Amino acid sequence: MRNNVKTVVLLTALGALFLGVGSLFGSTGLFLGLVLGLVFVGGSYWFSDKIAVRAAGAVPVSEADAPQLYAIVRDLTQRAKLPMPSIYISPAAQPNAFATGRNPEHAAVAVTQGLMQVVDQEELRGVLAHELSHVKNRDILIGSVAAAVALGITFLARMLMWGAIFGGMGGGRDRNGNFLGAIAMMILAPIAAALLQMALSRSREFEADHSGAELLGTGEPLARALEKIDAYAKQIPMNVDPAHATAYIINPLTGKQANFANLFRTHPPTEERIARLRHQQVRQ
Repeated sequence: MRNNVKTVVLLTALGALFLGVGSLFGSTGLFLGLVLGLVFVGGSYWFSDKIAVRAAGAVPVSEADAPQLYAIVRDLTQRAKLPMPSIYISPAAQPNAFATGRNPEHAAVAVTQGLMQVVDQEELRGVLAHELSHVKNRDILIGSVAAAVALGITFLARMLMWGAIFGGMGGGRDRNGNFLGAIAMMILAPIAAALLQMALSRSREFEADHSGAELLGTGEPLARALEKIDAYAKQIPMNVDPAHATAYIINPLTGKQANFANLFRTHPPTEERIARLRHQQVRQ
């Protein structure tokens, strides 16, 4: 219920933002903002899984193609009492994984080729337990919608930039005010989108770590997997849109971050996640 409320708030805010920006361009802009808002909001809800999978360059695989992967996912979904998700593999060399979809009945789990090559079977189980926990906790939609909101805000910021450059924001006394408002939104809106994604992503990762460890009965396999994935992510780059980076178990852009990037972490510190998992293991 909590995530459903968050989703409604995000989609409403996205639609309102399109209307607000469109109003800066007059009645025609308001109408276009309404149309674009409906397209983005509807697409964010109904096609969140397809958008994320396509952005990752992942392709569907059959059980004949990946029998071990299917066997692990089937066992874990039965334990968690979840329907079987669609399974995808991304050709990326960086070890990583993500889950997406608007609900458990329309979920997808994707792993990279790099992950399949780096982790052992127990560690792969840990990663998949984490991703299926995202599905069970019903928080994959909120992450997908947040990514769509970030993309929408980026689109709007660019639209405002071109509108300001070509002076298509009305005339008269309101023109200077509209121009300054556009400049402010161009600067502040993407920052607000990033902060929103960070706040949502950090809490979701801790919860999925905890739930994944409970599903396996131990946090150690996931802790070892996180150590490996984090180390490789710093060495092997991945071409991922920043708006979709929060979906992954470890930020795929870790190796590209600047020194001040800790101020804008999309994931909790890996060391803290590992420590929590191993503390959970000790308590069990």
